[in-house]
Amino acid sequence: MDAIKIMKLTKYYGKHRGIIDLDLSVKKGDFFGFIGPNGAGKSTTIRTLLGLISPTEGSTQIFGMDAVEDKQAILHKVGYLPSEAAFYSGMKVKDVLKLSAGLRKKDCGAEAKLLCERLQLDTARKVEELSFGNRKKVAIVCALQHCPELLILDEPTSGLDPLMQKEFFDILQERNKQGATVFLSSHVLSEIQRNCTRAAIIRDGRIIACDSVDSLARTSAKRITIHGQVDLDKLDGVRDRKDSMDSVSFLYSGDIHDLLQVLSACQLSDLTITEPDLEEIFLHYYEKDGDTV
Repeated sequence: MDAIKIMKLTKYYGKHRGIIDLDLSVKKGDFFGFIGPNGAGKSTTIRTLLGLISPTEGSTQIFGMDAVEDKQAILHKVGYLPSEAAFYSGMKVKDVLKLSAGLRKKDCGAEAKLLCERLQLDTARKVEELSFGNRKKVAIVCALQHCPELLILDEPTSGLDPLMQKEFFDILQERNKQGATVFLSSHVLSEIQRNCTRAAIIRDGRIIACDSVDSLARTSAKRITIHGQVDLDKLDGVRDRKDSMDSVSFLYSGDIHDLLQVLSACQLSDLTITEPDLEEIFLHYYEKDGDTV
């Protein structure tokens, strides 16, 4: 069963592009990554998916329910973490959590207490006294405390220190193993590579790739690092070249025999050949007409 199904989804803000003709499905139980830089259309997709803004064209479903017609029923099954959360001033953290639980007509006290302990969140403080990172923790607890079937998280780790990021992803992995579907929007490639099983890449409002993370990261290109003097000008398949005083590093997708012929004529002190990481491959997807966009 699909937890999320997006069909020909388009959203324009007047004449300005939001998202264009998106098709995407996320299976129930997936830990799914939604990758793209700021402005690519990630947040617009999520807000349209949740029925928070109306689509220009197309439709979206969550657990088979229409995002427009069944919005209230959907929101009871979803934990949503926006990229920027706002709270009523003057309220203490514990009051915000109680209000959030009350809107869902659930007693979430025990789960909220556990989450606050793990995230080191002081519930006695007023929200306007909190740092950005601690406000993000409040939003995380609000999204998770009712144990939803689907978690939709938009840039969730901004503001969290590395230890809290690790604890947060530990919690998500636990929820996913318990059966929850996780839809994680991020521009941090390492987060996607470490935690997600499948991912889609969005560029300029369009999905340009969707597959398992392993498949997206699989490429014939290799990262070559050479210590010594080498002439690469006549070698095809060289890109993302980085030069330093005594070495050169580049991605190579050309004929390996041509590379070996060039290297055999050079004086080298060291040679390293490795697989490129997901970030390098992501930049490859974003190349247009020879330029990175």
